[in-house]
Amino acid sequence: MKTIAHSLNFITELDETNSTAKQLLALPKSVQITMLEGLLKELLVPALKPIIDEANEGNSYATLKVVV
Repeated sequence: MKTIAHSLNFITELDETNSTAKQLLALPKSVQITMLEGLLKELLVPALKPIIDEANEGNSYATLKVVV
């Protein structure tokens, strides 16, 4: 089976005046990214799975998958 890799980019906008945002921005960039990607994986993947399963139902030529 052939695959096509998609490229999705997520951007998080932070309010620099918020105390929690200030704490996040004080961390190294790599830590910020790791934390935010972890949050996206925890929240979005479980929420998307039923939608993706429904979209894939009955498809004979392509299957959409989330790879984390």
